[in-house]
Amino acid sequence: MPYLSTLTRLTAPTLASLGLAFALTTLPGCGSRSVTDTETAALAADTVQQPVVVDSAQLARQVMQRDSLKADSIAKKTGQLPGAILPGHRIVAFYGNIRSKGMGILGREPKEQMFRKFAGVLKEWQAADPSRPVQAALHNVTITAQGTPGKDGKWRLMNSKATIEEVMSWAKEHNCILFLDVQPGHSTLQAELPKLEQYLKDPIVHLGIDPEFSLSTMPGVRPNQKIGTLDAKDINFTINFLARIVSENKLPPKVLTVHRFTRKMVSNYKNIKLDPRVQVVMHMDGHGDPTLKKDSYKAYIVNEPVQYTGFKLFYEYDARPKPHHIMTPAEVIALEPSPLYVQYQ
Repeated sequence: MPYLSTLTRLTAPTLASLGLAFALTTLPGCGSRSVTDTETAALAADTVQQPVVVDSAQLARQVMQRDSLKADSIAKKTGQLPGAILPGHRIVAFYGNIRSKGMGILGREPKEQMFRKFAGVLKEWQAADPSRPVQAALHNVTITAQGTPGKDGKWRLMNSKATIEEVMSWAKEHNCILFLDVQPGHSTLQAELPKLEQYLKDPIVHLGIDPEFSLSTMPGVRPNQKIGTLDAKDINFTINFLARIVSENKLPPKVLTVHRFTRKMVSNYKNIKLDPRVQVVMHMDGHGDPTLKKDSYKAYIVNEPVQYTGFKLFYEYDARPKPHHIMTPAEVIALEPSPLYVQYQ
């Protein structure tokens, strides 16, 4: 059973602070074959050239730099790369795991009932801001922090290929984009993200990362005992990882959501390096009284800006206790800056 990720979240800023190896570009190689004695004699008359040693890692860095400069130049002329979702749209997502009733609205209700509810929510958002088209999204926690360490002691579990393909089919059936979310537990993004590369090659698939459940720097800590953390270097690794996939597969920009509801969840935010091929959303992930949610949004998202902003709404937790309520689209849109990614759990 995927470990529940919402029970310890606090939003008030005054309180204590949720595979495949990289494919490197290489030069074309020459094939080899056996030769006859006659061919050997003929070749002996020529100078034998030694094979050129290619530094694949260096070449990959050069390709990445060239593609990044090209992307930068296009973005400067047009404001964004072709096919970019933000800022022209507002993404509205249903979050959870299709194999779990406890992680969010995605998976809590039967599929068709959930999609009927989602359709109503999308209409509300479009009516609240007719000037900005709504992009529907599913946000499936795909690598999930666990309450037990597992055989390798990493405290995380990845969805099966069948589950990932099923949620991808749901997204395509209902004209949604799809976020695959990663809670690395005691593993790292460097180890876990390559497992998702085959899916991220699909234009509709994007990525979410959750510092709350990143505990590799906290030996012996069980997920949900303490709030984890990611550094700018981890987020930069993720941006570069996605940017490479975009370039190699000629894709539109990917969207990356980074969950946050305390200051310590993301360290050295000023060192995050943006790339036009990846659109970064810092996502306010706390629940509770609307006043506290707004304070958290200002303290951890607005006051430490990166690129775009997101805001989370909880069906189960935001309305408790009374008279608290789930914030309306109009209330969320009125925030400064207005969030361009909104998620329901």
